[in-house]
Amino acid sequence: MDIAVVLFWSVIGSVFSLLGGFAMLQAKSVRSKVIELALPFGAGALLAAAFLDLLPEAIEAEPASTVLLATLGGFLLFFVLERLLGWFHHHHHDNAHGARDKTHTSLVIIGDTLHNALDGIAIGAAFLVSAPTGIVTALAVATHEIPQEIGDFGILLAKGMKPRHVLIVNFLSALATVVTALLVYIVGSDGFLPVPLLLGLTAGMFIYIAASDIIPDIHEKPHEQAVRQSFMLLLGIAVVGLAIASLDQFMH
Repeated sequence: MDIAVVLFWSVIGSVFSLLGGFAMLQAKSVRSKVIELALPFGAGALLAAAFLDLLPEAIEAEPASTVLLATLGGFLLFFVLERLLGWFHHHHHDNAHGARDKTHTSLVIIGDTLHNALDGIAIGAAFLVSAPTGIVTALAVATHEIPQEIGDFGILLAKGMKPRHVLIVNFLSALATVVTALLVYIVGSDGFLPVPLLLGLTAGMFIYIAASDIIPDIHEKPHEQAVRQSFMLLLGIAVVGLAIASLDQFMH
């Protein structure tokens, strides 16, 4: 497969999502509403990509027990990363206000860059299987990253960072996705990577993001808001599920 294809879709899955954050710089009044609806949609997209595409593809090449062990590993990896970032956050909680803001800003940037790098690994590994799997994974990442970037933009702006600096920092952070996607694809094309295990790992990370963060948040919302978010979750699953079926049919 042409590396340019992987490059294009990794950009869609990363840098393109910055447009959502940039839009929120210009439209603060709708920021909360966009996040409210986009986050559950992104969660549905991640779940559909994991269960309807990544796991079936991986299990075709490796025993289900091996793939599911990798899936559990991906789930736990994200749990540990989140706990570590949380520990650093609370460890510096008693600092002076200015120092605390600086620490929080650094944590947001570091966490976002690490998250983007893992997204790139997911996209690169998916393209090693097939173009449809890669495209679906990139789109699922993008639908999750757009509201994520909006949230990050809001946090960094609230901590006093200038809008121009926020754009530059998030752009550089987003490039981690492109770099790791291309690296995984190039190295994996020579057969040096256990692609099915990477797909299982990716599925575990996708499931963790949706199940441990976004879905519990829906349960805490008032009834009317929870209904809207539940609908968006199901819509995300349906849209990505249809995209998977359509791409498979088109490619075959």
